[in-house]
Amino acid sequence: MGFNRFVPAFVVAAVVVMAAGAVSAHARLVSSTPAANATVAAPGSIALTFSERMVPAFSTFEVVNAAGAKAAVSTAVSEDGRSITGALARPLAAGGYTVNWTIASNDGHRMTGSYAFTVR
Repeated sequence: MGFNRFVPAFVVAAVVVMAAGAVSAHARLVSSTPAANATVAAPGSIALTFSERMVPAFSTFEVVNAAGAKAAVSTAVSEDGRSITGALARPLAAGGYTVNWTIASNDGHRMTGSYAFTVR
């Protein structure tokens, strides 16, 4: 009889732990164009794809050169809410760039990150 009481309690505890893990998961960057650490010809746009949907009003990125100057970019979030693309106003000059991104996932958590690439 003691074993029969233990099994349901164990199952309930396991479900609670797994559900808590799913709720606390945060969106992560899964791909980017240009890719991190890539050397590319001057791109006309930058695209970031995340593991979860984001809130468009709180999700954006900037492109900064080695001197700290920001490139003019206008961003838009895809219909599925997992990608954000930015059209560059002008082609990027040769040199190193950093993409600094900020997104808010649907659960309200804000995440930030960055990656670098080089224009040849």
